[in-house]
Amino acid sequence: MNFPRITVDPDICLGQPTIRGTRITASVILKLLATENSYEKICEYYPELEIEDIRQATKYVKYQG
Repeated sequence: MNFPRITVDPDICLGQPTIRGTRITASVILKLLATENSYEKICEYYPELEIEDIRQATKYVKYQG
């Protein structure tokens, strides 16, 4: 499966999967979703994100899990 918006770099966030070009980890996205935040609300918290970034983060975690 291809996740072009997700990067893993051992020098960034201890190698945790992040949204490309940011230090926002996929786990942060999942925690925000778990506390009933909408995709739109997360994008308000992190204006550098797009809804597709959030979608790919959730798909990535499901694929890896």
